[in-house]
Amino acid sequence: ESRLGEKFGRLVGRSKAMEALFRQMDLVAPTRSNVLIVGESGTGKELVANALHDNSPRKDARFLPINCAAIPAEILESELFGHERGSFTGAVGRKVGKFELADKGTLFLDEVGELPLEMQVKLLRVLEQREFMRVGGTDTIRVDIRLLAATNADLEAAVEQARFRSDLYYRLKVVTLRIPPLRERREDIPLL
Repeated sequence: ESRLGEKFGRLVGRSKAMEALFRQMDLVAPTRSNVLIVGESGTGKELVANALHDNSPRKDARFLPINCAAIPAEILESELFGHERGSFTGAVGRKVGKFELADKGTLFLDEVGELPLEMQVKLLRVLEQREFMRVGGTDTIRVDIRLLAATNADLEAAVEQARFRSDLYYRLKVVTLRIPPLRERREDIPLL
């Protein structure tokens, strides 16, 4: 078994396809680059994101995953950026969002292709400026995070259909890691 396979913990594979992925991960893990992880459902995108974080200079800070498809659009902004007390009905106290909680660490946006367009604009701004305001807030909050995003959607097609912003797409895919499905690495089945 390769040394790289051991380095990436719970990821299992000795196939050529997985060895190639491990080599890419080894190169990108220590960097600050945003990474877009693509692959079919069940291929281990969050495992890859976790392994990148664990092998990065940010490994002692938080790794915060958030599933963009599992959170209703009207709550997502508050989940990501937090909110101030009284900023909307039901906001009884200040809430710190995932971007703030992930400061100095890694934020993993799973199913990023499901983000509504208005959230894509806000996400793009945070990636460009490294700052944001809580919902209903007036103070600018600066953050130092690494963003990892994953999708099983065809984001290029979504860009062509104007369902996903091209500027955000290019900002997310500084590096793209494609996880091969099991049918492309059948020799790994006994290991799994």
